[in-house]
Amino acid sequence: MDNNEDRFIVSVKVGPKGQITIPSEARKMFDIKEGETLMVLGDKNRGLAIVKATDFYSLMEGKFNG
Repeated sequence: MDNNEDRFIVSVKVGPKGQITIPSEARKMFDIKEGETLMVLGDKNRGLAIVKATDFYSLMEGKFNG
């Protein structure tokens, strides 16, 4: 884990069903609760991002309503 409280790096393994476990540090940092919906965004050149669905929808609402 990184010394900085605003970021970290950790490895995870992909299980047989394609699942990963979000580390507790990330769940605490981003206030991710059990049962919460997350969005997985992918770009072939830039990689993957995981975002809370509520944050994603708020961002998108601002793009279309602004």
